[in-house]
Amino acid sequence: MQDLLVLYYSQHGATRELARLIARGIESVPGCQARLRTVPKVSAVCEATEAAVPESGAPYVEAADLAECIGLALGSPTRFGNMAAAVKYFLDGTSPEWMQGALAGKPACVFTSSASLHGGQESTLLTMMVPLLHHGMVMVGLPYTETALTQTRSGGTPYGVSHVAGVRNEQPISDDEKQLALAQGRRLAEMALKLAAPI
Repeated sequence: MQDLLVLYYSQHGATRELARLIARGIESVPGCQARLRTVPKVSAVCEATEAAVPESGAPYVEAADLAECIGLALGSPTRFGNMAAAVKYFLDGTSPEWMQGALAGKPACVFTSSASLHGGQESTLLTMMVPLLHHGMVMVGLPYTETALTQTRSGGTPYGVSHVAGVRNEQPISDDEKQLALAQGRRLAEMALKLAAPI
């Protein structure tokens, strides 16, 4: 089995749910399994620390997860049109992996959730791509051959799956968003297998 890393940060649960759907999409491809991981919160208080193991949900990501995966799905809630600080902080610490080329040539996709339809989802997805491109990753988007992309009344972009959670996080993931998340996981896994295949 080949591992694909689904790495996310989620404060209210919507991004975590997208991550789980993407993982299901990955695991629908024979020979692939998803490795769900998260990052700890960032605090402005120097003494504040997170427990070594999260109370619930996915374990924290480690350097080995990046080296061992054949593809990466990276997810973050939208924060003022950008990724959450916890995701940026983690990525800023991946210089050793960048110098080793640990992610070079591997496929990646991005996903997000926001409170409102025009809350900056697309700019968040685009800015999440930038550090992955610096790592030499191959970006995998969502083509319009996915019919849910043209039918959705909520989240979904060609840059990656997204979800509109509502101001109070009251909106469940829509059927279109679910279809797109599953499709994105499948596409990532299929591309990863092609790129990892011996020549």
